[in-house]
Amino acid sequence: MKRFLFYLFVVLMTLLVACSGDDVETGNEEPSDESTEESNENEEQSNDQEGNSEEKITLRMSWWGSQNRHDMTNEIIDLYEEKNPHITIQAEFTGFDGYFEKMAAQASGNNLPDIMQQNFGEYVNQYASQDLLEDLGPYVENGTINLEGVSETIIESGKVDGKLVGIPTGTNALVATYLPNAFEEAGIEPPTNDWTWEDYVNIATEYHEKTGDYGVRLAEPGNMFEYYVREKGLSLFNEDGTGLGYDDDKLLEDYFTMVKGLIDDGVSPGYDVIQQIKGLEDELIVRGETPLDPTNWSNQVGTIEKAAGEPVEMAVLPGENNDQGMFLKPSMLWSIGKNSEHKEEAAKFINFFTNTVAVFEIIGSDRGVPIQPGVREALLPDLSELDQKVYDYVDYVSENSSPADSNFPPEASEVISHLEDIDEMVMYGQMSPAEGAAQFRQNAESVFGQ
Repeated sequence: MKRFLFYLFVVLMTLLVACSGDDVETGNEEPSDESTEESNENEEQSNDQEGNSEEKITLRMSWWGSQNRHDMTNEIIDLYEEKNPHITIQAEFTGFDGYFEKMAAQASGNNLPDIMQQNFGEYVNQYASQDLLEDLGPYVENGTINLEGVSETIIESGKVDGKLVGIPTGTNALVATYLPNAFEEAGIEPPTNDWTWEDYVNIATEYHEKTGDYGVRLAEPGNMFEYYVREKGLSLFNEDGTGLGYDDDKLLEDYFTMVKGLIDDGVSPGYDVIQQIKGLEDELIVRGETPLDPTNWSNQVGTIEKAAGEPVEMAVLPGENNDQGMFLKPSMLWSIGKNSEHKEEAAKFINFFTNTVAVFEIIGSDRGVPIQPGVREALLPDLSELDQKVYDYVDYVSENSSPADSNFPPEASEVISHLEDIDEMVMYGQMSPAEGAAQFRQNAESVFGQ
């Protein structure tokens, strides 16, 4: 018994010395296989316990866009889920047509997605006015969403009535895209950044006369008329958002007259052609049926060039005062539904998208130029030639533009819908340009008076 106690004492002393020695020595000895296995097993059990401590959460996320955007966004979602295994993101995506109709139905059922892509202007203002979007200000203040270094102007573009309801995915600008090879083959000088409306009509007409193809895509009025009004020094809506921002209906009459003249002369297609387009990858410029499209945004150029399989160049929209008409805006916004049960986790994804270089290595400029300066700087050395063109274009517009209009009233989407309907009737010859301009004002005033 005494011998046993003696041996036990020796063993305990040996262990004590060994343990105390670990604190001061480098520990060059290789651990035994048995101790390594035990350590790994304990680590795995610890990791399992940590993983199990996080609630499994499913986030619904919606966006619109081309198939190219869908594929890239799903890749980003996979990356996020890999880094956050307790999160599953359920994707809901469509083309732009029908996106907000679907969202309106979800809103009526108090079932908006946790994370949703919103559109700057009429749509985000409408949803914010109905208190359907979470205020993201507190998530920025507590650091969940890091906007350190982001331009205050960019942050302001996500605010409605002083409340931050959307984080811009990136910045972009209206752009006239054109096919330089097509113009070279036709022997026609392509658009430049100082072209006028007269140049616009003449270039398109000359191309049509030389080739028999359309000289320019039909410009639908939603974005184009807003630009047209701005280029004249006015705005679509008045300052307090209670009515139209221009008084003389001759402005819209002249716009209708120009666009309809191009259709009547065969220079531009009518709605019967445009309404058959199945998405960005199916646009006329992609199919080579026109060399010029004034209806794009800079973040769409990558998809257009990829689908067209040939170089695509960019110019600002026409007008003697196009620096007055041009503006930078959020490509789109990330918002969180007020009805979401997982707002904190939704905010964490928005932070990941905004601040992760790998996200923009996947998506390029498709959702605009990154708003985070550090991300932009990290990407610059390895930008593709196409993305470099987009970055350069956005830089040019930033120095040759005026601030975007943000005074879109909650009724804006309904007013613009009336404009689109009347534009179609004028282009089909169902009313004259003068009648259409007068009818639009009457309809708009009716909406504002409700």
